[in-house]
Amino acid sequence: MLRVGVVDDQALVRTGFSMILGSEPDFDVVCEASNGREAVELCRRYRPDVVLMDIRMPELDGIAATRLITSDPENRTRVLMLTTFDIDEYVYDAIRAGASGFLLKDTPPDDLIAAVRVLAAGDALLAPSVTRRLIEEFVSGSSDYSEAPGVADLTMRETDVLKLIARGFSNQEIAAELYLGETTIKTHVSRVLMKLGVRDRVQAVVTAYESGLVRPGQQPPTS
Repeated sequence: MLRVGVVDDQALVRTGFSMILGSEPDFDVVCEASNGREAVELCRRYRPDVVLMDIRMPELDGIAATRLITSDPENRTRVLMLTTFDIDEYVYDAIRAGASGFLLKDTPPDDLIAAVRVLAAGDALLAPSVTRRLIEEFVSGSSDYSEAPGVADLTMRETDVLKLIARGFSNQEIAAELYLGETTIKTHVSRVLMKLGVRDRVQAVVTAYESGLVRPGQQPPTS
């Protein structure tokens, strides 16, 4: 069973999401919380595979709760942020806090279910173009770059792969760009994530931009 948690300060929203997810035969909604503080406690207790997390909540907001959940090395819960707006200043902060993606609250039920499955499988939900648009929006014009841990440890090929990930390339597109097999690219991606100490591609993209390895408007490397 895929274990899921739902966090939102509105009871009707929580109930709606829980009913949608609970209708799937292989989903088990193991916990519900009305604020970030409850969410952190319940995620530690029930260890859901994926938790749907509202951003704006009382006591402890979704960003702070996400940071606490994802910083716990014993907790592998993946956080799916829920937002009312497509481009929201809080979304970027949520991604930096460790969220693996975000959805709009008016997302159709089938898309919500598919999103939870994607995160549970270990992938990042955000479409590469959306990830890039979000990050470029909030680092545009900034010159405050800092070397992120692990970036200096990347090989030249791994650096090229990271740059292409940050530009929104899929594994298949990276393979075509670098004239390598897709299996080889998957190996490179896994090594990049391991060396950077990040959970998924979304976090790798954040690292690439914040370290200055990739900058808004910069063209990807060419083979």
